[in-house]
Amino acid sequence: MRLFFLFIIIITITNLSLIKGQQPYIGLGTVACPRRGNAKSIRGYTCNGLNHSCQAYLTFRSQPLYSSVSTISSLLNSDPSQLALINSVSLNDTFEPNTLVIVPVNCSCASEYYQSNTSYVYHNAETYFLIANNTFQGLTTCQAMMHQNANLSNLYPGRQLAVPLRCACPTKNQTLKGVRYLLSYLVDWGDSVSFISQMFNVTTQITLDANSLTMSSFIYPFTTILVPLHDKPLKLRTSSPSSQPPSSSDSSSTDKSSKKTWVYVVVGVVGAFALIFVTCAVIFFTHTRKTKRKQEVVAVSKSFEAIEKPQGKIMEQESGKLSEIIASIAQSFKVYDFEELERATDNFSTSCLIKGSVYRGVINGDLAAIKKVEGDISKEIQVLNKVNHSNVIRLSGVSFYQGQWYLVYEYAANGALSEWIYMDNVDGKFLSWRQRIQIALDVATGLDYLHSFTSPSYIHKDLKCSNILLDSELRAKVANFSLARSVEGENGQFPMTRHIVGTRGYMAPEYLENGVVSTKIDVYAFGVLVLEILTGKEVAEILNEDDNNNKGFSNALSIILSEESGKERVKEFMYASLHGNYPSELATVVIGMIHNCVEKEPENRPQMQEIVASLSRILNSSLNWETSVSISASQSF
Repeated sequence: MRLFFLFIIIITITNLSLIKGQQPYIGLGTVACPRRGNAKSIRGYTCNGLNHSCQAYLTFRSQPLYSSVSTISSLLNSDPSQLALINSVSLNDTFEPNTLVIVPVNCSCASEYYQSNTSYVYHNAETYFLIANNTFQGLTTCQAMMHQNANLSNLYPGRQLAVPLRCACPTKNQTLKGVRYLLSYLVDWGDSVSFISQMFNVTTQITLDANSLTMSSFIYPFTTILVPLHDKPLKLRTSSPSSQPPSSSDSSSTDKSSKKTWVYVVVGVVGAFALIFVTCAVIFFTHTRKTKRKQEVVAVSKSFEAIEKPQGKIMEQESGKLSEIIASIAQSFKVYDFEELERATDNFSTSCLIKGSVYRGVINGDLAAIKKVEGDISKEIQVLNKVNHSNVIRLSGVSFYQGQWYLVYEYAANGALSEWIYMDNVDGKFLSWRQRIQIALDVATGLDYLHSFTSPSYIHKDLKCSNILLDSELRAKVANFSLARSVEGENGQFPMTRHIVGTRGYMAPEYLENGVVSTKIDVYAFGVLVLEILTGKEVAEILNEDDNNNKGFSNALSIILSEESGKERVKEFMYASLHGNYPSELATVVIGMIHNCVEKEPENRPQMQEIVASLSRILNSSLNWETSVSISASQSF
């Protein structure tokens, strides 16, 4: 009997080693740029392939500065003729914006990691994080670049940086299954492993195995996953993912590879039996824990009442819905013991107080922001449970103690945007033109994600400077979702509301006057936000209006910005706020964008995705402007 169990254990371990992935998926490791560890292959894919060098492929999405065969091949050090051939274009062709381009590269081992080597000329005010995630879109990481380049702090315009791109060669097991190439695919918003696999005509399981993922795993934009290929990726399949099972050709190829020897059959059957047994035990244990947590959470949920009740619904219905939301907290976020938060904040000492009811804490060696919340937290929990984006504040856990909720967020080292932009701040904080445009782009990208890439889509409803947080690299994160609403009804708009809540100056006219709520009220608030970012003045000062006259703000802003006198007033404030150091032509373009955002009629305002595209172009032009200014200044000495 002991020998039988020993046999099962050995077979199970053997089976698990066979399905072990080529490389662990990197996940959110890229956002921890200061850390130089190598958790989850953060510096590159490990050299565990059959060969030390091979032909590999990358994907890249065309963007304004890198949209042609020549510019993309130069950036990624790829043979332009091979790139043109595999994408079925000519050497002189230019791709449409955001086109997915296949890039052939030579991949080889450098020390313990695979990489394809290229270089990049540093521009003024860039960081390793920006280069890795903006310019190279996640095909490298800031950690890999920092490891590859000496004298990290000695960055100057014109310095050539080594850039190791993420690639890999097939393992022996993959080669035996007919895999000839590995493609490093750049994950985009809304992508899933099954959709990506379908694009390249491979089974979902082979892609999951290659990245040590499961069907329930989440993949994040600006990361790469490896796609095992049997042939060169000559043509992409770009149709929507199907709910149907894999095609018969996929199944047949998988069956052939799995029937090579009787040993694989025995190993698979016995291993599956053992795996099912372990899985059942885990499910039973997890279900028991979830049931216990659900009972605990439901027990305290009766004291909550929704801030905005849907019209016509009775209290019992709302309470039941709220109970379900709160009960799901324990399944989605870590539930901290209150004592752990007390230790993290030195018993909520005033020395740890950031502002209001938000405290700075240290949990497991990492800084966190701990917010004490009174009342209904269901909406914020519901939103943050469904979003995951670098420009949206991340909720890591919750705690409940004596009728009080505590929310644990990622720590934004530079605090609220409002502490940086207003001209009367006494701390001497200053943001350059390029930094302000970057922040505006970050906020726009976060809102575009909420409007277009979450399911359901969400409206923030309270966008303002104090609800934008800045991390250690002055990158913006949208925060405070207590008023957020999911999009219902047609055209991203839900029924009118009588409960008008918000912040003066930021509320759109149709919302103030008629209670109309749609994604366009976020667009209006964004226009006001950018106006304040550039001028360092609150909208009341710009319009010279009574602070309490909300309707005066909303109706007058579009008119003021359409008049030359109003534009000149804005430029005067901008000149003072930026100490005269900004590109006047780009400033005129941004003022025009703001005017479009605050149009009185919501249908005349742009979508957030249009704003993101516009600000991306403005940011690129701003980087070029800063570089030219820096070069001119150095030549004058």
